[in-house]
Amino acid sequence: MVKEQAHTVKSYEQELTQLRGMTSAMGRLVERQSALAIAAIVDRDEQASREAQALDPQVDALERDVEALAIRLLALRAPMAGDLREIVSVLKITGDLERIGDCAASVAKRARKVETQPTDVPVGGLRAMGRLVHENLCRAIDAMARRDSEGAVAVWYSDAAIDELYTAMFRELVTYMMEDPRTIRSCTHLLFIAKNLERIGDHATNIAERVYYAATGEMLPADRPRGSAKAAK
Repeated sequence: MVKEQAHTVKSYEQELTQLRGMTSAMGRLVERQSALAIAAIVDRDEQASREAQALDPQVDALERDVEALAIRLLALRAPMAGDLREIVSVLKITGDLERIGDCAASVAKRARKVETQPTDVPVGGLRAMGRLVHENLCRAIDAMARRDSEGAVAVWYSDAAIDELYTAMFRELVTYMMEDPRTIRSCTHLLFIAKNLERIGDHATNIAERVYYAATGEMLPADRPRGSAKAAK
């Protein structure tokens, strides 16, 4: 009986380790997809655009696999306390990761449309926004892998800066469209791209909140630090 219990405990720990590994793998894949999508727009890299879109089915497949394992653990292992928080958080985190993948694929797709249209609209603002969004995403995924509550809080506070960049980008693009109607089509694509980047930032913040809860058992405040981007929604 003791050997059977030891075997069961070992199997449970192995499944938890597997769940963590799969979630981290999904996070790294989404990191790469986002980096490619940003390169597609700021560097006009068509190959990066194709690669970012091609990664989306892999992200979706990983989400399904992680969800299946998490549900199995909840149903058969009856986890408690910290393990229960972690497994429930993983289910929510992978949902955010999947949505980040969708946003990245959308950015990559629109980047190819922008590339086919002549425009003098600068993308410096998008470059800065993309860099900050990707940095925040990487920090959120690192915090997840290390179960680092302090790292999660740092990501949570950084989202306001992304909001401010989105607001500045929104105003800049609207000004271009008002001054030169010929830029309307390309600027519209860029507006959607900026919005998707802002959403990636929001999902990274969601991940940070889940990580903090899993690590501490406490929730971060419901009112996030916000920039003026929220007024532009």
